Amino acid sequence: MRELEELNQEIRQCTRCRLAQGRHLAVPGEGPEHPKIMFIGEAPGFHEDQQGRPFVGAAGQFLEQLLASINLTRRDVFIANVIKCRPPENRDPLPDELAACRPHLERQIALLKPKLIVTLGRYSMELAFAGVSISKVHGIPKKVGDVVYFPMFHPAAALHQPRFRSLIEQDIMKIPRILAELESIKAEEEPPKPPQQLSLF
Repeated sequence: MRELEELNQEIRQCTRCRLAQGRHLAVPGEGPEHPKIMFIGEAPGFHEDQQGRPFVGAAGQFLEQLLASINLTRRDVFIANVIKCRPPENRDPLPDELAACRPHLERQIALLKPKLIVTLGRYSMELAFAGVSISKVHGIPKKVGDVVYFPMFHPAAALHQPRFRSLIEQDIMKIPRILAELESIKAEEEPPKPPQQLSLF
């Protein structure tokens, strides 16, 4: 998709906020052009900044394990972050940095048109669940327009506090059912196709 590659190049060259001054590489995101699922995390870390790819550190390894538990791989989903450049020392993104990067993410969502957006952590959760605690809404899907948002704890939380691991593992197991329901709704909404006529000659 030419528009997506143009956006990626724009992100790699972006200087909208102070994070551009300290980054090694911006991290646009990666995955198929028409994914059913888009995972959105917080921001690149050290390894992501070095490689220009999302979720390639320890949290990324755990995310791949989670995907495997529902018979998916990285190649099946699009993975991105709210912030495209690494904050210094992996600090939390600041409000003006989030605002500067928001148009990039909105354009990604518009181009990719995922059916399900899985938000990882509280910063991406704000896309659909503003002003609430992630501990209260994780694992509960919410439809916004044509997209269903599904909030989860960030995989990194399980690395720092093991009690989150089981919650994350329980939430990821809900995704196949949500996708199946979305597919059934889509099938009901599509007009029936006219019967094909078979030519005998």
